[in-house]
Amino acid sequence: MIQDRILILDLGSTENTELARSIRELGVYSEIHPHDISLTELRQIPGVKGIILNGGPNCFIEGEQITVESEIRSAEIPVLAVDCQGADPWPGDSETQLTVLRDFVFNTCEAEANWTIENFIAEKLSEIRSQVGKGNVLLALSGGVDSSVLTALLHKALGQRVISIHVDNGLMRKNESAEVVRVFRDEIGANVIHVDAAERFLNKLTGVSDPERKRKIIGTEFIRVFEEEARKLDNIRFLAQGTIYPDIVESGTKTTKGVKSHHNVGGLPADMNLQLVEPLKTLFKDEVRALGISLGLPPELVYRQPFPGPGLAVRCLGAITSERLQAVRESDAILRDEFASAGLDKKVWQYFTVVPEFRSVGIKDGQRSYEYPCIIRAVNTVDAMTASIEELPYDLLSRLTRRITHEVPGINRVLYDLTPKPTGTIEWE
Repeated sequence: MIQDRILILDLGSTENTELARSIRELGVYSEIHPHDISLTELRQIPGVKGIILNGGPNCFIEGEQITVESEIRSAEIPVLAVDCQGADPWPGDSETQLTVLRDFVFNTCEAEANWTIENFIAEKLSEIRSQVGKGNVLLALSGGVDSSVLTALLHKALGQRVISIHVDNGLMRKNESAEVVRVFRDEIGANVIHVDAAERFLNKLTGVSDPERKRKIIGTEFIRVFEEEARKLDNIRFLAQGTIYPDIVESGTKTTKGVKSHHNVGGLPADMNLQLVEPLKTLFKDEVRALGISLGLPPELVYRQPFPGPGLAVRCLGAITSERLQAVRESDAILRDEFASAGLDKKVWQYFTVVPEFRSVGIKDGQRSYEYPCIIRAVNTVDAMTASIEELPYDLLSRLTRRITHEVPGINRVLYDLTPKPTGTIEWE
């Protein structure tokens, strides 16, 4: 069944994602597309019932105000122009905005509320089979929520023609790689190839402190490993990634500067020779989890806390050293242990530790120490676009401080990050 959809054309708004989510909450599927989409491209998208031209403060590119093709405005598709040249702004209060939106979606566009995960699955299965044909697909399996759900969806679409590649880049959490391989081979029955590339990645990252460079190096090296593995196999032309919508938004659009280049978006090399399969790229994190449950994945896999694609590289701030990387890994293990004991592992959306590259003076065993701080971060969110801070009990913070400073070599202070998103991002790099 083709789902009705409302397209949002980005003419410089900072609230495209909020608008898309509002439409999806009405039960109608919505996608965001660039302002310069052609009418020909638009007509290739199935089920389009209406278009919203969503203007805003980023409506100028290189000094010129952006617009859409005149053909799109004159096409036989209802158009709602908001905050664009010659258009009215959204009404002031959210209740009135929702009334206007509901009237446009259901009365003007006559769209049906048929956006469901089941319909999404049916549509994506068809798209995957059409794109891949009779070929085989390499699947980038990190073991996180997104790649786990992607694995289930692709196996439903293609069966054993999916070969999952788990690359241990030396930046995984404690015992993470062994557990990922065990779960997906033994419990899910996936065809998993385990590649130990830790030394290779860490050598490439030696001396690199800029977070954008780190992400791009990691993204490029992942692709090189996948390409090498593809050459060992038959009929591999596709690489499947668990890219989701926040990855794309934060990596930047034509009208918005990127917050940071996600390794699977802005970090990809221009000369890669595998075609991407990214069926989750229009979904928010909560929708990915709902998809995983609908596909029959165990809840403990679907609701595990997210782990960034670049791994601990973005939590070992600045140039990575083996000493600080090990400190991040061990402090993270302590944090996860204490959160599980306190029952917070099922309450808090994401929690982790960060070790920066500066040191401070402290006292250990009655002697001066000159060691690193460990920063704890714990956030709650629905879609990863905004996040609030979890208020941790003081006795837990005290226990974490005692354990981390006594059990993790190189750490003499523990700090708690109280910054929401925005102004901070969830990860530090």
